[in-house]
Amino acid sequence: MKSSLLSFCTLTALLALVASPGFSQGKGVSLNKIIAKVDNYFVLKSDLEQTRQSYAQQNQKAPADCQILESLVVQKVLLAKAEIDSVTVDDKLIDNQMDSRMSYMIQQFGSEKNLVEAYGKSIEALKSELRSEVKEQMLGQRMQTKITDEVKISPNDVRKFFNAIPTDSLPYIPAEVEIGHIVRLAKVTKEQRDELRKRLLGLKERVEKGEDFSKLATEFSEDVGSAQKGGSLGFAKRGQMVPEFEGAALKLKPGEMSDIVESEFGLHLIQLIEVRGAEYHAKHILLRPDYNRLDLTEPRRFLDSLRTMIVADSIKFEKAAKDFSEDKATADAGGVIRDPQTNSSLMPHDQNMDYTLYMTLDTMAVGTISRPLDYRLEDGKSAVRLLYYKRKVAPHTASLKDDYEKIANIVLVNKKNKAIDEWFKKAVSDVYINVDPEYESCRIFGTSKTEGP
Repeated sequence: MKSSLLSFCTLTALLALVASPGFSQGKGVSLNKIIAKVDNYFVLKSDLEQTRQSYAQQNQKAPADCQILESLVVQKVLLAKAEIDSVTVDDKLIDNQMDSRMSYMIQQFGSEKNLVEAYGKSIEALKSELRSEVKEQMLGQRMQTKITDEVKISPNDVRKFFNAIPTDSLPYIPAEVEIGHIVRLAKVTKEQRDELRKRLLGLKERVEKGEDFSKLATEFSEDVGSAQKGGSLGFAKRGQMVPEFEGAALKLKPGEMSDIVESEFGLHLIQLIEVRGAEYHAKHILLRPDYNRLDLTEPRRFLDSLRTMIVADSIKFEKAAKDFSEDKATADAGGVIRDPQTNSSLMPHDQNMDYTLYMTLDTMAVGTISRPLDYRLEDGKSAVRLLYYKRKVAPHTASLKDDYEKIANIVLVNKKNKAIDEWFKKAVSDVYINVDPEYESCRIFGTSKTEGP
C-alpha cells in the first residue's frame, strides 16, 4: 500500500462523519458530477461537499479535498469487494438503523413537515436516499470488521511498543475523567397515551370494516422503516423483538389483529401474518408520543430516591445502574460512559466535551453523585439522569502502568491498519478505479488513475 493511503484512524474518522444522520442538500448540476468510479460504485462531487460540511457542522477543520476524496474512494472499494466476496448485511438491521436515523432527523427538525421543507424532498425520497446510504455504510463497516476480525495483540506487543518510544518523546496525557450515569426515560402522559390509543383504535376499526392494513400502515405508521413496506417487519426469530410486542404477536392467529400494545417504542397495532417454526412474520402500525411533551416527574422522583439510597450506601452505584438504568448501552457496565472514539472508560476533560456535561462536572467533586439532571438521548428521547463523578486523572506523561488501555488501543489500531494496508494491496487489483482528471493531482493510492482487471 502506498504511503498516501489514509491511516486506519483517519479513515474511520472520515467514514464516521460521512455516516452521520442526514441527507445531501446539494443542489445544482455541478454537485452531481461523478468524480470517481470504483467498479459499479460512484463518488459524486456532492459527496465530497457533504463530508466537508459535516466537519464544519461539528466545528472541526476539514482535511484537504484529496484526503476526503481518498476516504470516499476507500469506502467504495470496500463496497465493491463486499459485492465480490458476497458479504451482506441483513435487511432488518439496515431497516432498524434507517428507522433510528430517520427518527433522529425528524426529532431534530421538529416534524416530518419541517424535514421535507428543509431538504426540498418528499419523505419517501428521503427514506430511499437514507436507506441507500445506511446500507453502504453498514456494508463498509462489515468489510472492515471482516478484514480486522482476526487481529489480536498481546501484553508483550504493548510493552515492546511502549519501550521503543524514547523517554523524551513520550506523549503528554491531558486531564481525563471517568463518569457513570443512571438514566430514566420520560414517561408518556395519560393525555398522550389516550390520544394515541384513540387514533389506533380508529385505524383498527377501519381494518375491521374492510380497509387494507398495509395501506393504512404505509399512510399512518411512524415506524419509517416498515411503513414503506406496508408495516411488514419480515420474519423475526423469537426473542428478537421487545417482549411486549412479541408476546402480543404470538398470541394471535395468522390474519388476526392485536389490541393496542405499548412498548418502549410507542403504541402498536399488530397483525400476525405467518408463523414458521421459531420465526414469525408480523406487520404493525406504530404511533410514537411527542418526545417534547413527555412527563419527567416520575423519572425525577425515582432517581432522587435512588440517589438517597446510593449516598446512604444502601446500594452501590454500579448495581443501581445495572438494575435500574434505561440506557442499554451503559447499564450492563455499571453505568460507565465510554469514549466513543477510543472505547476507553476515561475521556478528556476539556472543552471538546459536551458543554453541559463539562460545566456539570466543574461543579462536582470526585466521588459525588449529581441531583437528577434533564438529559436527551442521541435518538432525541427525553430523559433524566444521575451523574457519578467516579475519578479524575491529572495531566501526566504517559506510562505503561497508568495508560495501558490507551497504549494497547494504539497498538491494536496500528496492527489493524497494517492488516487493512495488506488487504488493500490485493483489493485495488481486483477492482476498476477511475478518478476524474480534475482530481488527478490527488494521486489516489499513489496514482491518479488505477485500473483493475
